[in-house]
Amino acid sequence: MAETVGIREVYLKPGDFCFGEGLLRIKTLLGSCVAIILWHPLLAHGGMCHYMLPSRNQPRGNLAPKGKYADEAMELFMVELRKRHTVPAQYQVNVYGGGNMFSERSGPKDIGSQNIEMAHRMLEKYGFTLSYDHLGSFGRRTIDFDVWSGEVRLVHVDHRKTAG
Repeated sequence: MAETVGIREVYLKPGDFCFGEGLLRIKTLLGSCVAIILWHPLLAHGGMCHYMLPSRNQPRGNLAPKGKYADEAMELFMVELRKRHTVPAQYQVNVYGGGNMFSERSGPKDIGSQNIEMAHRMLEKYGFTLSYDHLGSFGRRTIDFDVWSGEVRLVHVDHRKTAG
């Protein structure tokens, strides 16, 4: 990968959110968490969230939305779209993660599965159309998103295949 002078790199930890334009590269590492990437191909801006849980277990009250929760991360995206006078239909949407980090016996409602289900629910609620996903399975994923071009690089390591 050739490096371009002036690239700003942002590494998202669990619960982080980033949206911008220009020479911005957003990176993250996922297990059971989910990353949603929005990219506007005409205006070359976009962002990524790295949420940990589908939603809070209690009412938020007056607290600002946090990227830790899927429903609140989508609120953060919508704030950015309103600032830019754009609408969900204009964006390409990629979703990654939701891996099962424990065992094949964790069951259908492990946290990764819950996060995946919520991603689909939130995208539908806000009127986004999914362009690409890489969800579920086992192990971890690294994601690099170049905002200026919309290019996303994915590396998926299935820990069941590397254990041993």
